[in-house]
Amino acid sequence: MVRIRLPKPRLGKITLLLLTSYLLLLTSCGTKSHKQFDPKKVNFTAETLPFLAGQLYPSLLLAHTQADSTFTVSVTAPSNNAVLRVVVDSSYLNFVTILQEILPSRGETYTFPVAVKWKYDQLRQIRQHRPLDLTFQCYINDEEVDIKNLRLDVRSVNECPLSLRSPDGFILDTRFLFAAYVNEEHPSIQQILTDILDQGIVARFTGYQSGRSKDVTEQAFAVWYYALNRGISYSSISCTPNPNPRANVQHIRFFDEVLNTRQANCIDACVFLASILRKIGLRPLIFVEPCHAYLGYYTDKKCKDVALLETTITSWVNFPQLRKNLDPDGQLPEKELEKISKYLTPKQLDDYTSRRITTDQLLILVARSLFDKASEYNRETYLANRDHFADPSAIGYQQLDIQTLRQQVQPIN
Repeated sequence: MVRIRLPKPRLGKITLLLLTSYLLLLTSCGTKSHKQFDPKKVNFTAETLPFLAGQLYPSLLLAHTQADSTFTVSVTAPSNNAVLRVVVDSSYLNFVTILQEILPSRGETYTFPVAVKWKYDQLRQIRQHRPLDLTFQCYINDEEVDIKNLRLDVRSVNECPLSLRSPDGFILDTRFLFAAYVNEEHPSIQQILTDILDQGIVARFTGYQSGRSKDVTEQAFAVWYYALNRGISYSSISCTPNPNPRANVQHIRFFDEVLNTRQANCIDACVFLASILRKIGLRPLIFVEPCHAYLGYYTDKKCKDVALLETTITSWVNFPQLRKNLDPDGQLPEKELEKISKYLTPKQLDDYTSRRITTDQLLILVARSLFDKASEYNRETYLANRDHFADPSAIGYQQLDIQTLRQQVQPIN
């Protein structure tokens, strides 16, 4: 029997390389399956600020786009100079956000604010509260260690928190956010300024250029007369559903909402008129008391003298309704004239009934009477509370200078 010796099989170089790579891959996979860091020792946490109590206020985020510290994360360093990476998954309100920090000392606990990359256009669209789920993934030296999920209650962008209380009872006054609803950049204001000039009260807007307070007052009156002609009436909708038990919240209408619905409460009308006053170069103020707010403006460039306006008085007389009820001759019927007679002198009434002045001239006289009343309405209250307005510890009282606040609070466009 003849034996044939077969040659030993030889592994080609390519086959050998593939086999080696496969073995290395198996080894690598086996190593990665074992976590180096214990999640219990890393103790990763993610939470909102205690003031918020699980609530998310778009008004806060939009007003402070450069200083968002709504969330914080904490970790205990498992080794010296460990590299922490926290990834916040995307949602309908935010883009993927990554935080990366060095943890210098083993055993030390570190806390970092997380500046989430918000979708600001989406935040502006939130008009009803809705839930939001956010996922925070924790990595140490590129190893995934833990995951935390947060469920938040997103509030309407119209909700302006006036104060927030932490669990230990500390109260944070956030009434300065009223300034975020003053919007001198609103595109409708340009047409409004044209309409105001068409009224014939002022020929142009000069701000403080003339140096005369009476010119400033006349410009403010022209804006006031526009609000009366627009027919802005008083309407209170301050209540909000399912409020944060540790927050005092006010619903505020935006500029275009007041313009289109012609309804406003005290603060709505303040931010509406303040928006126009800022656009024409005046410097408005909003005075906030525990249960009320009213408008002010400086009558001089050096900001020494303050004039006041009670904005709810715009609802005392419905100018559009008066004009709608004119008789065929363009005159006010006796019944309508009686409604406004208390704002006119006997001579003014006689001049009108004798046809020495027109209906438009009469309504300007009524508007001036209301303007004077609005200017004096809060005078005693203002003088009595000036010390409170100047005292930072008097939480219930705020004197909001919109121009000064613009350094930190932007309009919610």
